[in-house]
Amino acid sequence: MNLALGLGCDRNTPAATIQQVIDEALAQAGATLAEVRAVASIDLKADEVGLAEVAAANGWTIRFYPAAELATVDVPNPSETVRKYTGTPSVSEAAAILVAGADQSQLLIEKHKLRGPDGRNATVSIVRMPG
Repeated sequence: MNLALGLGCDRNTPAATIQQVIDEALAQAGATLAEVRAVASIDLKADEVGLAEVAAANGWTIRFYPAAELATVDVPNPSETVRKYTGTPSVSEAAAILVAGADQSQLLIEKHKLRGPDGRNATVSIVRMPG
């Protein structure tokens, strides 16, 4: 199975929290890190150290999308809070769908959230890539 991850997180979320949310979601999907082919987030997070550390540790390149592009994607769990802070109602779901070249019917894990020990949140969505 080829998978795409969409990642969202609070500012300054530690890499350990981001890796844990990914590991939990992959376990729920019955999948492994080896199946991850694409990873994406919002361009506001392009300088997020924790995301960069997780990408480097896993050998991933993260694709960053502008809010306006993410906002065009139909998602099952839009959030007005997310829209208020980012300009798009979805980061993780929309980013995963976009980078996978899929639609919401291919979502395996819609929006898995984890609050780390420091209170910062990370979110991951997993999409099965077509083909």
